[in-house]
Amino acid sequence: MAFRNISQILIDWFLAHGIKIVLILIVSYFIGRFGKGFIRRAIVRGVKNGEKEAVEKRQKTLIRIFSGILKALVWLVAIMMIVSELGINIGPILAGAGILGIAIGFGAQYLIRDFLSGLFIILENQYRIGDVVCLDNTCGLVEDVDLRKTILRDLDGVVHHIPNGEVKKVSNLSKDFARINLNIGIAYKENLDKVIKIVNKVGKALAEDPDWKHLIKKPPQFLRVDNFSDSAVVIKILGETKPLKQWDVAGELRKRIKIAFDKEGIEIPFPQMSVWPRGKF
Repeated sequence: MAFRNISQILIDWFLAHGIKIVLILIVSYFIGRFGKGFIRRAIVRGVKNGEKEAVEKRQKTLIRIFSGILKALVWLVAIMMIVSELGINIGPILAGAGILGIAIGFGAQYLIRDFLSGLFIILENQYRIGDVVCLDNTCGLVEDVDLRKTILRDLDGVVHHIPNGEVKKVSNLSKDFARINLNIGIAYKENLDKVIKIVNKVGKALAEDPDWKHLIKKPPQFLRVDNFSDSAVVIKILGETKPLKQWDVAGELRKRIKIAFDKEGIEIPFPQMSVWPRGKF
């Protein structure tokens, strides 16, 4: 008899509240799913100006962030509705949460600062997932970015978690285009005009090479004589590449210049010193 009463109570409760809770969970799931799809389509349509790779990075970053915000809001509302269906008065909870929020706000100034800084990073498109950046003195690949923190992985594979509010300076090494910036030392005895012609020829040939031309925006060329060092005349070479490809192209350029200089007998000197003896021997 007692079991039958308990069963009846459970059935009555399920019909009155359980079905609503199940519906809340189902609706929340579909709102989150279709909302994410809507966000994706809206961002893909709205963010499309620029190079394909840069646009895809921007879209990926925005989709991830706004989808996360939507998911948090949907499930927060769902939990509050479920709590209400369980017969718990959410009024005192909301009031307590408001007071708690004020108290936390005084002690969480750094967290608020992180969120505000993250918001400006995203809105101003300072960097995106997949970019290579330097945040103050820490450089690496952006593996993730949200409103609170940025995650970088450096060349040694070390992962850095950096609160957005602590970032004072952002240097993006992979936005729009990258630049080859080489300084090469030439022996003082060499014919500088001949060296310049060889450097420009090598840079032009590299930019026309089928294996490399799709990475190069502006052929590497001689810019100026940059310095007179102790052992060499230092020349500067500049060129432009696609983002993140400057290191690959610069490495290939160095190799080709070395081969061309060896072929023409042009010396790239090592540090040396001239000694002038004084007195009689």
